[in-house]
Amino acid sequence: MKVVLIGQDPYHGRGQAHGLCFSVKKGTTPPPSLKNIFQELRNDLKDSFRMPSPKNGSLIPWSEQGVLLLNATLTVEGSNPNSHAKSGWQQFTDEVIQILNDQQKGLVFILLGAFAQKKAQSVDIKKHYVISAAHPSPYSADRFFGCKVFLP
Repeated sequence: MKVVLIGQDPYHGRGQAHGLCFSVKKGTTPPPSLKNIFQELRNDLKDSFRMPSPKNGSLIPWSEQGVLLLNATLTVEGSNPNSHAKSGWQQFTDEVIQILNDQQKGLVFILLGAFAQKKAQSVDIKKHYVISAAHPSPYSADRFFGCKVFLP
C-alpha cells in the first residue's frame, strides 16, 4: 500500500457503490465527483505525461496498484448522503488508520472533504504524509479544482 484516499461515504444512488470510495462498477456512469477527480488528475499530470481518459469509473486498477480507497463512513441510506455518519463507522475507520499507523511507514493520506479531513487527527504525521482538499462534489468543485492534490 502506498496511498490511502479517504472520502465521505459511499455513493447513494442505486447500483453505484461497490466498496471502493469514489469508484463505480464498469458499466455504471461515473458520478460527478468521480468525473471531477479524473479532470483534476489530468490537469495535475498534464505536464508530466499524457493521461488517457478513463474508459469507465472503476478504480479497481488503483487499488491493485496500492491505493486504499476508503470512506470515513462505510454505509449510506439510498438517496440520503451522510445518513449513516453517526452509526459507528467513524470508530471503525479510525481503527483502520491506527493499524496502518502501526504497520506501515511513508503512506500518503489524501483526505477529500470535511468528513475525510477529520481523519487527519488519527494519522501519525511523523510516519506518514497528509494531503487535504475540498470534496470533488459539484457543490465544492470550485474549491477542489486547482488544489493540485495529485501532483507528484
